[in-house]
Amino acid sequence: MADVPTPPARVLVVDDDRASRELMGKILRAEGYAIEEASDGTEAIARAKAADPDAGGLDLVVTDIRMVEADGLEVLKAFRAHRPDTPVILVTAFGNVNVDDAMDAIRQGAFDYLSKPYQVDAIKLVVSRALRQKRLAEENRSLRREVHDKYRLENIVGRSEAMLQVYKTAARVAATGATVLIQGESGSGKELLARAIHQRSTRASGPFIAVDCGALAEGVLESELFGHARGAFTGAGNARRGLFEQAGGGTIFLDEIGGVSNKLQAQLLRVLQEGEVRPVGENEPVRVDVRAVAATNVDLEQAVAAGRFREDLFYRLNVVTVKLPPLRDRPEDIPLLADHFVRKHAQGEGARLSEAASALLCAYRWPGNVRELENVIARALALNPSGVVVPEDLPEAIRKPAPPAAAPLPTPRLFDGRPSLAELDRRYAELVLAEASGNKSRAAELLGIDRKTLNRLLGGGG
Repeated sequence: MADVPTPPARVLVVDDDRASRELMGKILRAEGYAIEEASDGTEAIARAKAADPDAGGLDLVVTDIRMVEADGLEVLKAFRAHRPDTPVILVTAFGNVNVDDAMDAIRQGAFDYLSKPYQVDAIKLVVSRALRQKRLAEENRSLRREVHDKYRLENIVGRSEAMLQVYKTAARVAATGATVLIQGESGSGKELLARAIHQRSTRASGPFIAVDCGALAEGVLESELFGHARGAFTGAGNARRGLFEQAGGGTIFLDEIGGVSNKLQAQLLRVLQEGEVRPVGENEPVRVDVRAVAATNVDLEQAVAAGRFREDLFYRLNVVTVKLPPLRDRPEDIPLLADHFVRKHAQGEGARLSEAASALLCAYRWPGNVRELENVIARALALNPSGVVVPEDLPEAIRKPAPPAAAPLPTPRLFDGRPSLAELDRRYAELVLAEASGNKSRAAELLGIDRKTLNRLLGGGG
């Protein structure tokens, strides 16, 4: 689809002196702006108060300040009251320039104050700046609306009983300052829920910073979270604020918290207890005001029992726990989610799921949870320009699911015949693969290894 051309900015030139008005219009038309004229202040004020949105739908007003019927300050006041998003530039004759008038105009909200005779380059520069500021303000408001709409709690799709409990808990905890622990499998929507809690909290106007604790090496993660002093380590050419500081007044989302080392666990506990961080290479702590939301796909209670996770940090994080159910445990939500993703990724009107495709989606087990479902829908719509998703548009794993898992094999006695360590590894990998219904990717994930290593354990080579 061809890009729709951007219409030229609409500029209203207000001046009761025809020659000055026409000269200003000529200068701005040469810059490509769409010029409209008003012969006095009362006409401009009427434009500001017009009920018809298009009548006041201006991008900029350039008005003379000295006019008989209504002066430029009155025009400014009308636009500030009725069209506050429209910037106003005031112009006056050189001999009439008064510092008090100029200051008063700026205090009342004028974008700038120019004098006659016109300096063409100055006019072009000020007008360009005013329009750019207006555009940036509009983009910022649009982005804020988009973020709010995207992450509000209502957009976490589902009507199952399990998701109803998630909604209730999240809505209640959002208004508090309590630390939240979100538990759920990979792809179940933990970050989306964390963002929704942030957007419903009193910190919504502050930053939301997400960090994947499991994706970074210990030294890198420490520097990222807490910051570092200049020269703290090789390559630290400048001091850097950590993510806890950057999230000040807002929320920090600590994803995959279960994979953090014991050293970092102790540092995180200090942050949560004392509200301060110590950048790498610094002696003095830094105060931080931030809410923590953590997430994990592992059982932290088991990790505590096994000595892999600090008990005191677990209880500090576990003030309020929200458990996100895997998609396979809420199959009634699959059609709702699928329709939601069709609307999200559709390229045009009429996109939908065929009944046959919907039935296949509902029958699938979704080891990758909601993320996998969204990827499947996005892929199907990318491959099918008509927008009607049919079974042929779905991956083979969904169209031809693996046969039901056979009855569990009796667990072999590991020490029968005193097998080698390699044999024990192979047997264990085969058991996990059977539990995963033959899905090697899922089995590798359960074992905490990659597929290449799994194949080697099974005797398939590298």
